[in-house]
Amino acid sequence: MKILVTGAAGQLGREIVEAAIAAQHDVCGLSRAQLDVTDAQAVHVAVARERPDVIVHAAAWTAVDACEGDRDKAFLSNGTATHHVVRAAREVGAQVVYLSTDYVFDGMKPTPYVETDTPHPQSVYGASKLAGEQAVDLSLDTVVRIAWVCGYYGANMVKTILRIAAQQETLTFVDDQIGNPTMADDAARMIVQLAGEQRRGTWHVTNQGVVSWYEFTREVMLAAGLDPARVRPVKTRDLVPPRPASRPANSVLDNRALRDAGIPLLDDFRVPLSRLVKRLRLG
Repeated sequence: MKILVTGAAGQLGREIVEAAIAAQHDVCGLSRAQLDVTDAQAVHVAVARERPDVIVHAAAWTAVDACEGDRDKAFLSNGTATHHVVRAAREVGAQVVYLSTDYVFDGMKPTPYVETDTPHPQSVYGASKLAGEQAVDLSLDTVVRIAWVCGYYGANMVKTILRIAAQQETLTFVDDQIGNPTMADDAARMIVQLAGEQRRGTWHVTNQGVVSWYEFTREVMLAAGLDPARVRPVKTRDLVPPRPASRPANSVLDNRALRDAGIPLLDDFRVPLSRLVKRLRLG
């Protein structure tokens, strides 16, 4: 199968390219420098040239707080760009696998979100990613929602925690936002599996295990052989300065569709987290 990956230089995009190669697919990875997905003509030309069977659309603007301050850019990058990708895919008969986010939900549900729950984003970022979901045709395409992604490439919370731990004695993280920390390499392998099997519809892909950011920070410290007692909890309302964009209090995504399809779920996040921390510390 030929798989085209947009955003191939990003944290998850690079892992998807590596996973697709490992699965012996024919892979074309295009970075933002190679393909600006907000340019409809450029997308048309690239897809017509490569003629993929599947496009894994990983390109996105994921700077949550920056999106809050530039709604037009957020919707162009995450909504309109996805329309361009889907339109180009239809021209060559390709399936689109669109990567979405827990931020499409408002975080008010008392239990984990399932794939059929109605989105209700509370931030510009979440609304722009929902616009991308609405651009695809679920009878032909795939939406994969991911959450709390960390990996070897790019900026992410694991790297931030390790950096802060090296610079100061005490680390402070919120204890009233919960979710499923998901390691990029695990997520990438599942995304490639869904793409390779041409699964359609909406899927939640996360590692197992639910924690707050405070608890996750303690787990990162433990994985790095550092003292988790150095981590202090704080409430979101007490953050100084406050974050521009609203975060879902509940970001837990139930992987119901994977279970119903008989697909084995990803490991508890602590397994790939340990692997990631070792890799990062080795440089």
